[in-house]
Amino acid sequence: MVMTLDPYIIDTLMADLVSHDRQPSAFLVYLTLTRWAHSPHRPQIAMALQDIAESTGLSKRTVQSAIAHLVYRRLLAIDRASPTSVPVYTVLRPWRRGA
Repeated sequence: MVMTLDPYIIDTLMADLVSHDRQPSAFLVYLTLTRWAHSPHRPQIAMALQDIAESTGLSKRTVQSAIAHLVYRRLLAIDRASPTSVPVYTVLRPWRRGA
């Protein structure tokens, strides 16, 4: 599968999250979720924290903090069927109209 990455992610979002917010882990998590949720018809992915941690090389606690930051920045939305279910993440792209 070939994935085309929106230039905004590298040109603007990376510097914003890494340099300005000092949250490079949030950028790694955003890239990982973007990759796994890559579909115009399905911008969502159900993924356990441990799976995200293994995909990024980060600790589970660091992934939790990164996700909280992405939700705060409105780059990620989370839905859960129950408190113990695997969360469903929606990757948001607020720089795009209708995304």
